[in-house]
Amino acid sequence: MAITAAMVKELREMTGAGMMDCKKALNETNGNMDEAVEFLRKNGQAKAEKKASRIAAEGLCTIAAKDDQTAAVVEVNSETDFVAKNETFQEFVKAVAVQAVNSDAADLDAFMDEAWNEDASKSVKDALVEKVAVIGENLKIRRFEKVAAAHGCVATYVHGGGRIGVIVEADSDVVNDTVKEAMVNIAMQVAALSPKYVSRDEISEEYIAHEKEILLAQIMNDPKESQKPEKVIKGMIEGRVSKELKEICLVDQVYVKAEDGKQTVAKYLEQVSKEVGGKVAVKRFVRFETGEGLEKKQEDFAAEVAAQMGM
Repeated sequence: MAITAAMVKELREMTGAGMMDCKKALNETNGNMDEAVEFLRKNGQAKAEKKASRIAAEGLCTIAAKDDQTAAVVEVNSETDFVAKNETFQEFVKAVAVQAVNSDAADLDAFMDEAWNEDASKSVKDALVEKVAVIGENLKIRRFEKVAAAHGCVATYVHGGGRIGVIVEADSDVVNDTVKEAMVNIAMQVAALSPKYVSRDEISEEYIAHEKEILLAQIMNDPKESQKPEKVIKGMIEGRVSKELKEICLVDQVYVKAEDGKQTVAKYLEQVSKEVGGKVAVKRFVRFETGEGLEKKQEDFAAEVAAQMGM
């Protein structure tokens, strides 16, 4: 029986197995879909489907750099921290990062459909499904971002063995070891203090107005503060907004390695600029933290044991 692309696609959707595995299964069973499913199950390639509903909120963030101007960070999730420490999983995440730094994909769907660098006969998605079958847990390539510096360089930093991955893009007239070291320091700053913006210029007026609205509501709900004069309340709001912006804007933060504990990141960049004889600034940064925003599975072993014992 002739095996069509539509049949292969249908079997892939049913089992989550790789394209080539599905084609082989159909050939082995003369196109019988039910028997092909059984073939894949017996050979372990259909494991991914059963695991796809499990929460994958652990894992790793890894970075691959092509040169001083191009780098990519990826987050690949697993169900357990135990698997995240597994060498097979770690090598796979590194391969995904290399795939990303060489990719021109505009989004995750396009990335997953790309030919896998290590074996062009399969896609990135196929490689992921195969790794699920090998490792025995649900795995997920959650996101990636590639950064290419137009005028300057990129610096990277991975913290906590892959818990946080940061790429910083420098806008710099000079690229030398001093600038590169400074950008690594900034990447460490981003990892540690998790700013949301490079500077206040990136923050919309709508955001600031919304924050002021919230602060005003908080003040008016406080019996003591609400009785203060309008001018004082306005000053309180301005002060609190300014404090918040200092915390979420990178260049306004206190530089973590400042010897006096007061120097801001902006002042540190000015210092580096003077040292190298040219402008050194941060154009943007990317910060991935493993599992951020994901619901993590809550284990209740006592309840599990009680259920099994009929208690």
